[in-house]
Amino acid sequence: MGKLIVSLSPHAHGTDTVERNMYGVIIALMPALFVSFYFFGLGSVVVTATSVAACVFFEWAISKYILKQERNTIMDGSAILTGLLLAFNLPSNLPIWIILIGALFAIGVAKMTFGGLGNNLFNPALVGRAALLVAFPAQMTTWPKAGQLGSYLDAETGATPLSIMKWAIKNDDASVLDQLPSSLELFLGNHPDGAGAMGEICALALLIGLVYMLWKKIITWHIPVSIIGTVFVFAGLLHLANPAYADPISVILSGGLMLGAIFMATDYVTSPMTPKGQLIYGVAIGFLTVVIRNWGAYPEGMSFAILIMNAFTPLINNYVKPKRFGEVPAKN
Repeated sequence: MGKLIVSLSPHAHGTDTVERNMYGVIIALMPALFVSFYFFGLGSVVVTATSVAACVFFEWAISKYILKQERNTIMDGSAILTGLLLAFNLPSNLPIWIILIGALFAIGVAKMTFGGLGNNLFNPALVGRAALLVAFPAQMTTWPKAGQLGSYLDAETGATPLSIMKWAIKNDDASVLDQLPSSLELFLGNHPDGAGAMGEICALALLIGLVYMLWKKIITWHIPVSIIGTVFVFAGLLHLANPAYADPISVILSGGLMLGAIFMATDYVTSPMTPKGQLIYGVAIGFLTVVIRNWGAYPEGMSFAILIMNAFTPLINNYVKPKRFGEVPAKN
């Protein structure tokens, strides 16, 4: 009888690759991208093209001339994805030179400084957005109205649903909320005088992307559901206590909450590894988002909530460790 030879692990080969997952997320973003083109026209095209091209260029240049890496990573899809997500968080009338600064922060500071893909502590696109929000608050909080297909820098601007909610809270006046679009209008993105970031205008398009990623098993449900569920509960309690706080459905469908919960909080590198850790992470993001939106300086809080919890991800991973195969629980 011959010897049984067992090789070193791993014994199974999966089909997952960095490229497959990155391009899978890019495909999932296409409905939201096409919707942004439909609502914001030329401005959306210019901002998206500039952001993607700049992110790819900065990754190539830093890899080649600063880090001196032999293998360039621009074709793995991560730089393209960062460019898309950065663009989705920007106004469609943002000047090109400001977009270039945001891309440099996203790739050069948040990603390549830490050693490139797989080593970054914070989500690169959100770091780029946060840097621009701090450096250029006026430009980053001036939102063009949807429907101006041929306009770019001269687009007419308007109030976002989040700014209306903020005004109602500040003045403790529930009647201000009558200016909000209906839940159906927010869901479809087709509401009068709609204004906001390019990628957050239509919740339906983002949900289509979520269904695709769940179907392809690119992400799991834990983070998006825990974020949205926490926001629903917390915002609902506030609304019951004081009608000046918007109803939870409007809160969920407004701003970048759906975009952040589905596409940015779920980033492999900056989110916890285990399902339990992801639930803790998602609940904390949802809670912080509502707190920052209602009592912070800015109407939107999703980006800052994700970045804060990115910093806690190593701690969550250390606290919630997966059980090792064959491990016997310790007896008390």
